[in-house]
Amino acid sequence: MKREIIINAGGMETRVAIMENGRLEEYQVEYPDDRRITGSIYKGKIQNLEHDLQAAFVDIGLQKNAFLHYWDMVPDNDSDVETLDSATPRRGRRRRVSQKKRMSNAEAEKSFPSGSDIVVQVTKGPIGTKGPRVTTAISLSGRYLVLMPGSSLKGVSRKIDDDKERQRLKKILSKILVPSDMGVIVRTAASGARKGNFARDIRGLLSLWDEISEARAEKKAPCRLYAEPDLVERVVRDWLTEDVSSIVIDVKETYEKIRDLASKISRRAKSKIQLYEGDVPIFDKYKVVDQVEEAFRRQVAMKSGGRLVFDETEALIAVDVNSGRHKGKGSQEEAILEINLEAVAEVARQLRLRNIGGLVIVDLIDMRSRKHQNAVFRAMKTALKRDRARTNVLPISDLGIMEMTRQRVEESLLSTMVVDCPYCKGRGNVKSALSMSVEIQRQIQNQIRKQKSRKEARNLEIVVHPSVLKRLREEDEEMLVGLENELGGSLTFRSDPAKHVEYMRIADSNSGEEVYVSQEFV
Repeated sequence: MKREIIINAGGMETRVAIMENGRLEEYQVEYPDDRRITGSIYKGKIQNLEHDLQAAFVDIGLQKNAFLHYWDMVPDNDSDVETLDSATPRRGRRRRVSQKKRMSNAEAEKSFPSGSDIVVQVTKGPIGTKGPRVTTAISLSGRYLVLMPGSSLKGVSRKIDDDKERQRLKKILSKILVPSDMGVIVRTAASGARKGNFARDIRGLLSLWDEISEARAEKKAPCRLYAEPDLVERVVRDWLTEDVSSIVIDVKETYEKIRDLASKISRRAKSKIQLYEGDVPIFDKYKVVDQVEEAFRRQVAMKSGGRLVFDETEALIAVDVNSGRHKGKGSQEEAILEINLEAVAEVARQLRLRNIGGLVIVDLIDMRSRKHQNAVFRAMKTALKRDRARTNVLPISDLGIMEMTRQRVEESLLSTMVVDCPYCKGRGNVKSALSMSVEIQRQIQNQIRKQKSRKEARNLEIVVHPSVLKRLREEDEEMLVGLENELGGSLTFRSDPAKHVEYMRIADSNSGEEVYVSQEFV
C-alpha cells in the first residue's frame, strides 16, 4: 500500500491530505488566524460553580468561558492504556466512566472556590454555541510518549496489537527515568522505535513542562501557557509513521521546516520529505480536489452503485444507505450484504474526512440473516480501528439501525468552511409559491374581518416576490377577485425582485399605513 501525505501550504490556508493508493483517506485544513485550541494549556480563573450541572465555568481569556465538569477536576486513568503491571486488559468505555471519582458540591466549593486560579487543558474546542471543554488532567504529547504531570499512570497504548511489541515497550518504559509525580504513556507511533528515541522524547517533554511551570508562576490569569503546534508540526509528530512512503510539500519554507523536524526523528524520516515544484497545483496533480468536493456532498456514491445520504445536526449524524443502481450477481440477500459492507467502510472514511461526530445513526438496508448482520458489525469495528478519535459502535438493532458515537474535539470540517445560507437561514428550503399564495389569502381575510368592524372601504397594496406574483396572476386570480369583492375596496399587487421569496408586505394604499409585513425576511 502506497501511503502519501500531500501538503498545500500556500495562500491563506494550510491543507493536508493523506492518500492511500491515490484515494483520499484523511483531510485537514487550518487557517493562520484560526488555529485550533484543542490541547492548549491555560491558566484560568473560576467564574462560578453550577452544582445543578456539576460543573465550573472558567475564564481562560477566550470569548466564551470554558466548561469544566466536576469529574474532570479529578480525572481517572485512561482505559485505552495497558499499565505496566496489568495482566488482563480492561476494555469498554462504560466501565471506564463508571470508575470516575465524582467530586461532591462541598468538595468543589472547598477545592475550587469562585475567583481562584486553575490550570486547565482544552479537550474539546468551541462547537456551535458551546464554549470549550477543559480538564485539569494535563498531558503533553511527544513523538513517542505522552507526559502526564500529576499522574501516576505508566503504560502502553492498547492500539499496539502485537503482544510481543507491547512487552518490549513496557520494558523500555520501566527503565525511563521519570519524576515520581508524573505519568507516561507510550504512543502507537512508538511501535518499533529504539530506546534512544524515548530518552530524547522524555527530555524534550520534561523541558517543555518546566517552561509551562515557569509561565504559570509568572503570568496572571487568564492567559495561555502552552499552544498546540500548528498543523504542519502535528503532521510530523502524529502522522509521519513507518507506513508513510513520502510527504510532498509545495512551499520551500514549509519543506525546510518539515525536513528539520523529521531529521530529529531519523535519516530515513528526513529522506521521505519531498518538495513539489510542478506547474500544476499540487492538489490537482494528486487528484485531491475532486475527491474533497465529492466527500462533502450530501449524497456520496459508492462503487457498487449504492449511495449514502448524510444529514448533519448539531449533535447527531444520520446516514441513510440506499441500494441505488446496484446490480448484484448473486441472491438479493448477498447483494444487500455487499452494499452494507461497502457502506460501513465508506461511513467510517467519511466520518474521518468530515471530522464529524457525536451520535451517529446508520440506517442500513434490512438484512434478515443474523450472520450477515454480525459480518457488517465486525466490518464497521475493523474500519473504525484506524480512526484517531474514540469511537463506540453497537450491534445492529432489530430495526436495521447501527448506532455509534465518535469523539468530537472541534468543529466539523464542513462547519469551518461554510456558513448557513443567508437566504434559507440554514433550513435548506423555502416556501413554495403555493404556500405563499395561501398565506397571502389568510392575511387578506384577516384584513376583511377588521374591515367589517371599521365599516369603511380600504384599498390594500401587497408587495411580494416576482415568482409569487406569477402564481397569483396565472392560477389564483379568480380567488383574489372574490376577496376583493368581500373587502369592498381594491387589491393592488406589486413585485419586488430584491425581496426574499417569503417576503410579504401589506399596506393601506390611501394612508400608506403598514398593516402587515413578514418579519423574518424584512
